[in-house]
Amino acid sequence: MQATIYHNPRCGTSRTILGLLTDAGADVTIIEYLKHPPTVAELSRLYASAGLSPRDGLRTTEPAATALADASDADVLEAMAINPILIQRPLVETDKGVVLARPPERVREIL
Repeated sequence: MQATIYHNPRCGTSRTILGLLTDAGADVTIIEYLKHPPTVAELSRLYASAGLSPRDGLRTTEPAATALADASDADVLEAMAINPILIQRPLVETDKGVVLARPPERVREIL
């Protein structure tokens, strides 16, 4: 099984998910999204596949998220692409779909 994780190696949850994927025998592609941010189009595709709005994927604990309180979905996506710390992690994609793996057990839905 192929899996892609949008990963932050400093995040405990993200590391846990990576371990779950590895333990499941997945061939994992790791995208360190802070170094290689996804495009607006890629984020839009991921959230649509996960059945989430861009706002659902917004890391609201970040100070920069406050300015997006009344923003449109397009503006939220643009802000995430410019400032990827605003992306809630980890996003995981397999051939069975996409999940925002919070809590970590959610990743089992697509294994």
